[in-house]
Amino acid sequence: MPGPTCTAEEQIIPNAIDDGVIRLSNVSTPTLTLYPAKTVNETAPPLVIVCPGGGYEILSMNSEGSECAEWLNSIGISAAVLKYRVPDNRAGALLDACQAVKLASEQATNWNIDPARIGMLGFSAGAHLCALCAASENRPAFSVLIYPAYLFKPGGIELVDELTIDANTPPAFVVQTKDDLDYYRSTLAYAAALDAAGVDIESHLFARGGHGYGLRDTGHPVSQWPELCAAWLREMQFIDG
Repeated sequence: MPGPTCTAEEQIIPNAIDDGVIRLSNVSTPTLTLYPAKTVNETAPPLVIVCPGGGYEILSMNSEGSECAEWLNSIGISAAVLKYRVPDNRAGALLDACQAVKLASEQATNWNIDPARIGMLGFSAGAHLCALCAASENRPAFSVLIYPAYLFKPGGIELVDELTIDANTPPAFVVQTKDDLDYYRSTLAYAAALDAAGVDIESHLFARGGHGYGLRDTGHPVSQWPELCAAWLREMQFIDG
């Protein structure tokens, strides 16, 4: 892959807080790990590229990666977990994300996926990465942003300058909580920008739940987001049924 790399050896960060999260860092070689869904009625399923979060420093590979892929499989969607370049390598990460969409489109027949239904789902920094990719030439058909970070300018709800939203930006489903104090304005800024461009957007701003929960139960209503997302995907005809 072109672009900057890390000189340190790839490693799993020791789990100091025993939360069951696998944190990977020093990634120089990006990969896609495919989780194929079962074919129903001989129809190729959609594919969602999953971008774990981690502040562009690490990647939460299970709680925001493989666990999400398994959920997507359960609702009839093939998944591909993207291991993108970290740390401090946003340029490399964006190249990796865009290449993932391009590769999935090129390999649609071999991977038994529908090339017209290739989407992206990201958490935190991974959601920011999905939004950037959705504004690029290699954009997905839809995006799902879970507690997105870095999408608003400090002090308000204006979208960051690095993102250009227009009528060609793909539709999005966005989830966040108001007590995600550092980042919740990302949802407000992104939803307002898509709405202004006439792009379909479903956004949910819950009261509590914090940040970094993935699909794990928070004890708050935000943990219902997978069911809400599945309903949106059906409503938008990205999945059947």
